[in-house]
Amino acid sequence: MKRFLPSSLLGQVMLVLAIGLLAAQTISAVLLYRASEDRRETAIVSSIAFRLIADGVRASGPRSERRTRLEALRREGIRPDRPRRAGAGPALSRRMRLGIERSDISPILPSENRLSGYEQSLRDILQTQNLVAGEIAVTRRLAGDDPFVRNMLIERPRMRTADWEGRRILVASVERTDQAGWLTVRVPEPPRAPGGIATIVLQTLVIFAVLVLLLYLVLRRITRPLGQLTERLTDFSRRPDHAVMLEETGPSDTRRLIAAHNAMETRIAALLDEKDVMLGAIGHDLKTPLAALRVRIESVPDDVQRERMASSIEDITATLDDILTLARVGRSHSGAEAVDLGALALSVVEEFEDLDEPVSIADPPRVVATVQVTWLKRAMRNLVSNAVRYGDKADVSVAQSDGEAIISIEDRGPGIPADRLSDMMEPFTRGEASRNRGTGGAGLGLTLARAIAEQHGGNLTLTNLPEGGLRAQLSIPLNG
Repeated sequence: MKRFLPSSLLGQVMLVLAIGLLAAQTISAVLLYRASEDRRETAIVSSIAFRLIADGVRASGPRSERRTRLEALRREGIRPDRPRRAGAGPALSRRMRLGIERSDISPILPSENRLSGYEQSLRDILQTQNLVAGEIAVTRRLAGDDPFVRNMLIERPRMRTADWEGRRILVASVERTDQAGWLTVRVPEPPRAPGGIATIVLQTLVIFAVLVLLLYLVLRRITRPLGQLTERLTDFSRRPDHAVMLEETGPSDTRRLIAAHNAMETRIAALLDEKDVMLGAIGHDLKTPLAALRVRIESVPDDVQRERMASSIEDITATLDDILTLARVGRSHSGAEAVDLGALALSVVEEFEDLDEPVSIADPPRVVATVQVTWLKRAMRNLVSNAVRYGDKADVSVAQSDGEAIISIEDRGPGIPADRLSDMMEPFTRGEASRNRGTGGAGLGLTLARAIAEQHGGNLTLTNLPEGGLRAQLSIPLNG
């Protein structure tokens, strides 16, 4: 289900609003349709009531009084139906509307479907005119199925039309209270307005489309600057040395957010520049006296002490190089090129083989990725050196999976306790307590390898092997 839902803020908000608008417009359309049907029902019931009331008026009182009463009914909205649509036909309009059947029993059969809504509306109208009726029954049937209509058209064949049998009529039968018997009125059911439902649907769709378009334009104005800010943050996390000022657009809240980001990015870039200058100065100020000290110890007559001093100076110099290298990782993206990682791993293995180190690699596949060769080789050397130092042997492999190049280095050592795997990639963390490079160095090798992997958009993971040993795995995106 989640695969079909939009992931962006614009998509999710538009989906919610579209569903809400569609539901509201659907309800509005249904209400409009119901209102139209109610008006149609009211017109039909008024026509039936007019026939019944007019029949009672004609049966009593002088002509002038009857005329006045009928005019009063029309002013109250109770009037006969006057179909004006083409095709209504004389046979089922004027004559049949005026026809009233008097009978001892209701012509509506118990098996027929009763229209309770029409019945109640008709009773309400008759009560407003002080006419008390007994039972009221209303049904719908085809004109060809009504005996009264068939007899009338048999007696008056000139009133027939080609399709009179298929036309629907409403039959309303009212039980009289002043005397025994029933009064039955038949009126043709007026056709619905042509295109009424289509008009409502079209109106609903037009309003929905206009509202969705307007909401899209407004939300786009809000979310576009947020999208640009997101892209800028992603780029800045990879290239913190490249500061870019975003244009402050969108609503005031969004503009303030972009302004705050611009100020933060400028400050971070300045701090990184200051850090590089400071580290460069430290490296220069420390390496110069270390070089002078290395020359001076040559005058020490004790060979053992001289070698120890030289080894200590080399350890300090190597540690300083690692620190400066770690500080520079990620600051420069120049020099990236497409290379065959299999061939690159093979060249690193050959370097160790030339030193008679126990490092091996199977025939690596061709996996091409855009990387900074110098940095990636540095990461691979660190991992292979750790494997040789702690695990006696390093097995290197290269593979490709799910859009990533995976460089694995496995050893045969004791591994690392599971609760310390993540800690081992932190700066100055070692499995061996001393800082002697012969037993492990300063604890910056894994940290540097992880930083190089992250610089390329990948990561470094450490895993203990079931059969013993440790696997260090560099994952590099192929689209990087």
